[in-house]
Amino acid sequence: MEPVEINAGEYYLRAFRNDDRISDVQALVEIYSDEETKRYMNRMGIDDALSAQTFIMLMTNGWERNYRWSWAVCDAVTADMVAGVVLHNLDQFVGSAEVSCWTHAAHRGKGVLPIALNAVMGWAFGAAGMHRIVYKHSVFNKASQRIPEKCGFTLEGRLRGSLIIDDQRVDELLWSRLATDPQPDRLR
Repeated sequence: MEPVEINAGEYYLRAFRNDDRISDVQALVEIYSDEETKRYMNRMGIDDALSAQTFIMLMTNGWERNYRWSWAVCDAVTADMVAGVVLHNLDQFVGSAEVSCWTHAAHRGKGVLPIALNAVMGWAFGAAGMHRIVYKHSVFNKASQRIPEKCGFTLEGRLRGSLIIDDQRVDELLWSRLATDPQPDRLR
């Protein structure tokens, strides 16, 4: 599948890139140098230009082979990458996926991810024919919890001891949103 671009008003969602016109390498390194991001997104391991380039290659491969769909969330005016959204664990037969997302530290608390994620889900439920999207986060990550709350997800349960944060096993909360669920009233 070709990467899908999404206009979300003040944000523009596009494929992650590293080419002669646009490079997301430095922005990814900056995002993942933030302590909170490293704490909760500890499986990503983006800590230098080479690992950021590898990440972009994997995201590109996901589109090409249709097993992962990903977006760099960019400011529509400056084109700066401010966040990322990835739909992974795709099962197109069942119509399900899991979402991972993050925000540049300088853009936290501004409502970037609820707007971007809601736009992605509009495309996923509509054009891509998905039925169910799952969102998981550490019970300690309250900022991450606000995203599914704002985006109309339903809390389904708790996954006990499913993550390691700060060298300790911690629980995750599991949320889902169905294509048939109502749109959220307010994203901010």
